[in-house]
Amino acid sequence: MGNFANRKQHAVLIPYPLQGHINPMLKLAKLFHLRGFHITFVNTEYNHKRLLKSRGPNALDGFTDFSFETIPDGLTPMEGDDNVSQDVPSISQSIRKNFLKPFCELLTRLNHSTNVPPVTCLVSDSCMSFTIQAAEEFALPNVLYFSSSACSLLIVMYLRSFVERGIIPFKDDSYLTNGCLETKVDWIPGLKNFRLKDILDYIRTTDPNDIMVEFFFEIADRFNRDSTILLNTYNELESDVMNALYSMFPSLYTIGPLHSLLNQTPQIHQLDCLGSNLWKEDTECLEWLESKEPGSVVYVNFGSITVMTPHQLLEFAWGLANCHKPFLWIIRPDLVIGGSVILSSEFTNEISDRGLIASWCPQEKVLNHPSIGGFLTHCGWNSTTESICAGVPMLCWPFFADQPTNCRFICNEWEIGMEIDTNVKREELAKLINEVIAGDKGKKMRQKAMELKKMAKESTRLGGCSYKNLDKVIKEVLLKQN
Repeated sequence: MGNFANRKQHAVLIPYPLQGHINPMLKLAKLFHLRGFHITFVNTEYNHKRLLKSRGPNALDGFTDFSFETIPDGLTPMEGDDNVSQDVPSISQSIRKNFLKPFCELLTRLNHSTNVPPVTCLVSDSCMSFTIQAAEEFALPNVLYFSSSACSLLIVMYLRSFVERGIIPFKDDSYLTNGCLETKVDWIPGLKNFRLKDILDYIRTTDPNDIMVEFFFEIADRFNRDSTILLNTYNELESDVMNALYSMFPSLYTIGPLHSLLNQTPQIHQLDCLGSNLWKEDTECLEWLESKEPGSVVYVNFGSITVMTPHQLLEFAWGLANCHKPFLWIIRPDLVIGGSVILSSEFTNEISDRGLIASWCPQEKVLNHPSIGGFLTHCGWNSTTESICAGVPMLCWPFFADQPTNCRFICNEWEIGMEIDTNVKREELAKLINEVIAGDKGKKMRQKAMELKKMAKESTRLGGCSYKNLDKVIKEVLLKQN
């Protein structure tokens, strides 16, 4: 692929400071690097420390034309544990107030550095919309990467309509349980059979000045028809939604699924050891999976933010025990609200021959292991696309943000998953797991997941639509100024 220009291009990439945003942004950084760009990847100081702690003090050194920088996050350091995801409303508020100045100072410093070429473009998480202002100040092209589904972007663009229609803020908390969430949402083009419960859960607020609703209003207001937006999806996956979005944004590019695009890019092995997990990975689970029958294991991971009550944890634990299927369960240190995870010795004895509990793992490798038969997930977008690319059906327990939206697509549009009730019950869970792993419905879902996997691979191979779109963005947007 080589360089597109004689002078080295220098892209500065900045993700929203959470694990689920850092992962795809690093994949994007690798893709640009393999196409000849010098990369500066910007984390917050807090996450940079966590990255070094999980991957080793020199894990980010020694890569040619690929460097890491930090900016402060403007939050008061948390007492005690520094190995947890930060509070989303607090970090979102701080992004609006505190990030622009240190980011501009960093760009100035990079431009005056003798060690790196001058900055030629920005690639920023769309949740870091202050970069739009920075790009104007420095006269740089800025590509916005939207890290969730195309459908979530469409909803963000229509978020104000929920206020205009008097739907939000909710009058009181009873609206969450009185059937109001079943109300149809039929005024957004491209969305079929959607209910309020399928919309980004930020609308479930009684506060007229809700921080997250304001945060997304600001993002939607800053996007305009001239914005260049990248989406980690492929056209066939969300075709109705994409048609609606193309009419709003002429410069919109589907370049996903990113990990599939990266895996099919030559020379990718040069950057193999450059990872972005903020928790230490337990790779022993891959050896454990080797001893299991093909398609027999249920993999359980609720992502980097979902938390649950001790009661919910107990129901999940006994549901897994009672299904009598082998399982791999990832339990983060901060998974349970208000305390550490405690599982009884009775449970541990019951599952000793068929269950493995780990603290974090290389998820893509796990999902692609032949022994995995189903994925019990919170439906984050990264997990959703990774499951599709592995052809693995899902059991869905959406928690917050875009997860209810993704769950709706998984279960109703694509028919590759089944939803678990928020008030999870062990008997129901055991039944659903057995259905996914060994039932007729499970077989049908796996077949459909394999079809979507095939399409994803087609789209991201050399000459496929997502592959061509990435090249287009580079040539028509990022190199246009040079």
